[in-house]
Order: sequence, then structure tokens, then C-alpha cells
Amino acid sequence: QVQLVESGGGLVQTGGSLRLSCAASIRTFSRYDMGWFRQAPGKERDFVAVITASGGRTTYGDPVKGRFTISRDNAENTVYLQMNSLKPEDTAVYYCAAAYYTGRLLKTRPYEYDYWGQGTQVTVSS
Repeated sequence: QVQLVESGGGLVQTGGSLRLSCAASIRTFSRYDMGWFRQAPGKERDFVAVITASGGRTTYGDPVKGRFTISRDNAENTVYLQMNSLKPEDTAVYYCAAAYYTGRLLKTRPYEYDYWGQGTQVTVSS
């Protein structure tokens, strides 16, 4: 059974930083693209970042480009999201997701993912 467990969320002031982690219980973790999404109250789940199975490519949603960095450690079955220069509009529940690697296209839409974590709350105060 696949499980994704996020951690590292919390309350931070504007301009601060947080590092989210997602521990995956997937035997073939290195064959999965890993993504981060976020959802604010009353809004749709938005794409944040994705990293390919090998870790060779990444892409980011426009609102977080230049501030957030996704990375992974395939030996530890963990994906990370380093969030810097946080803004109040970054406040949301952050979800990690896994999608079996199927090709070169980077997956930026929720329906492309097979497994989801339970989410971790990030709150940025102004």
C-alpha cells in the first residue's frame, strides 16, 4: 500500500522560509515523478512544482518561480519543497503526490497523479 506523508508545515511570517518533506512508502520510488500542489479554502487545487523520477528535471507554477525549490532523495524515498520569501497568498494546505513515470512530459495537473498525501498546513502571516 502506497503512503505519502507530508511534514514541515506551520505558521511563518511574511518573508520567512519553510521546508516541507514528503516521505513515500513506495518500493520503486525512483520510478515516480513527484509533485507538490496546494489548496486554499474555497479554491481549486493548484500546481506548485514537479520533479521527474530521476530528479533531472523540474518545473514550477508561476506564483512560486524563483522562491520555491523542489528536490528529492531517492535513497531516502523523500521529496522536499524549500519555500523562501513566503507571502500571505502562499497560505494553503500543501499536498505531495506521486505519478508513475510515463515519459518526458512533466505532470502539472492533479488528475495525472496516482497517489496523494493527507496534506500539511502552511500559514503565512502578514
